[in-house]
Amino acid sequence: MKEAIGHKRWAIAEGYIPSYGNGPEPAFTSYETACILNTSDQDANIKIWIYFSDRDPVGPYELKVQAKRTKHVRFNDLKDPEPIPLDTDYASIIESDVPIVVQHTRLDLRQAENALLSTMAFPAATN
Repeated sequence: MKEAIGHKRWAIAEGYIPSYGNGPEPAFTSYETACILNTSDQDANIKIWIYFSDRDPVGPYELKVQAKRTKHVRFNDLKDPEPIPLDTDYASIIESDVPIVVQHTRLDLRQAENALLSTMAFPAATN
């Protein structure tokens, strides 16, 4: 591929990690994931900010997606600068120094009839 595909800024307006699942941990741990695709020839330096309805945003959470690779980032695993609180509505902004593609996935295991949601993040225009 000659040019990297994607955008440098993405928004996920929906986020929620339940505090419990319908079975033993870790197999029945609900999660939120940002699936990040980097088709460029350069590593992507990623920053994630988390927004809440009742307090200031937290971030950036920093990570790297190697050139021509994909990485699935569980929001449950983000710890620095602080863990994302469970049972709390949130949204996220994901920024990269190279174009990337972001897909959002949630696995909700609170009931026996498991639910999986997956959707593309919103590609925001960059300045």
